[in-house]
Amino acid sequence: MPTVLSTKKLTESQRSLLLQAGIGLVEYDAITIDPVDFEVKTKIENAIITSQNTVIGLVDKKVQIENCFCVGEKTKSLLEENGYKVKIMTNYGKELAEIIVKEFAEAEFTFFCGNLRRDELPELLLENNVSFTEIEVYNTVLKPKKIQRTFDGVLFFSPSAVESFTKENTLDNNIAFCIGTITAAEAEKHTNKIVIANKPTIENVIVQVVKKLK
Repeated sequence: MPTVLSTKKLTESQRSLLLQAGIGLVEYDAITIDPVDFEVKTKIENAIITSQNTVIGLVDKKVQIENCFCVGEKTKSLLEENGYKVKIMTNYGKELAEIIVKEFAEAEFTFFCGNLRRDELPELLLENNVSFTEIEVYNTVLKPKKIQRTFDGVLFFSPSAVESFTKENTLDNNIAFCIGTITAAEAEKHTNKIVIANKPTIENVIVQVVKKLK
């Protein structure tokens, strides 16, 4: 039976997609998310939100936002479930920045993010003189762990997870199944055996695993 390692603990339904396909699973959390105490005094007109972790922080602090510009379908769903209005959603931060530059360059934004946020989005806004303030709402903490066995593939859902895993382990003979191109770019530093999900969702990563290993 082919077996994969997930660098994030999956939900029951996600696990069953693998197990029903006859693929064994070992899982652990390569990173953890710690909330940061932050303060927002007024209602935010335009917010940039690139992860579900950010949404959890905003909901906890009851931050009021008029328009959300977000990355990812799951982030969009979580925002809408909590009563936020999503104006624009893209699959990648760079795509979102390009739309903001093209269509909303005169607006002012608040970019809610984590401590290990990617540079592509803010750099593109800076280059095009889009006004934004950055507020950190969570910390991503790497949890390196030595894994004592080999797998047919390793599942990665963020560049930070790749970084955490490779601190103690190698990817020599493993296929790295990656949620998106940015995660894949980090994995490429360690292996050339990479499969990227068609859509940046956990479920689609699993679909690729089943296609490749079943």
